[in-house]
Amino acid sequence: MNPEDIQPDARELATNAAIKAELIERARLLFAGRIEFLKSAPALHFLPDPDVPEIAFAGRSNVGKSSLLNALTGRKSIARTSVTPGRTQELNFFEVGDPTLLRLVDMPGYGFAKAPPKVVEQWRKLVRDFLRGRVVLKRALLLIDARHGIKDVDTEMMRMLDEAAVGYRVVLTKADKIKASELDQVYTETLAAARKRTAAYPEVLVTSSEKKMGIEELRAAVLADSEI
Repeated sequence: MNPEDIQPDARELATNAAIKAELIERARLLFAGRIEFLKSAPALHFLPDPDVPEIAFAGRSNVGKSSLLNALTGRKSIARTSVTPGRTQELNFFEVGDPTLLRLVDMPGYGFAKAPPKVVEQWRKLVRDFLRGRVVLKRALLLIDARHGIKDVDTEMMRMLDEAAVGYRVVLTKADKIKASELDQVYTETLAAARKRTAAYPEVLVTSSEKKMGIEELRAAVLADSEI
């Protein structure tokens, strides 16, 4: 092969690496700055004005959503963690940047076994209406516990996102809690499932809040998605 034939590929790889590094640094600086809780919305009429891009975080109860939000923002308690999974039954909004460049939306956890049917139905309606009607919602991040992989309730959430035509990324959490071989298998299975969904991004992010694994890549993805 003529060396000149591989030059464009090498330049493209170098360019892509530079773009990724620049995005990671911009995201680091952004999340090192102002991040403040804005409000909770138990119903749609409490939503803030749709004036900046929003990235929503969804996941079943006890998936580690609050811990991941804390790791993402570099704060210890920006999102409260609880020993009682499923307590968050409102949409919680956090502003990022000064002036505000984007909002993070902490969605109510799903899959809680002890909730009354009425509470579950209220959750479904709030989330479904938010997903379908929020014009500034740029992306949802669907968190999956790496120890368990995709469960039926996660598949149901995927279906809801597909039906709402909301693009979403799948993010594995608690990746430090299982062996590397098991993580590889869960990653492969999760990626295959994501690529079958109409609205899912065809990549899977792997994270650990405790070990800060994948956090800078997650920040970069959030920033990139907010700019689409």
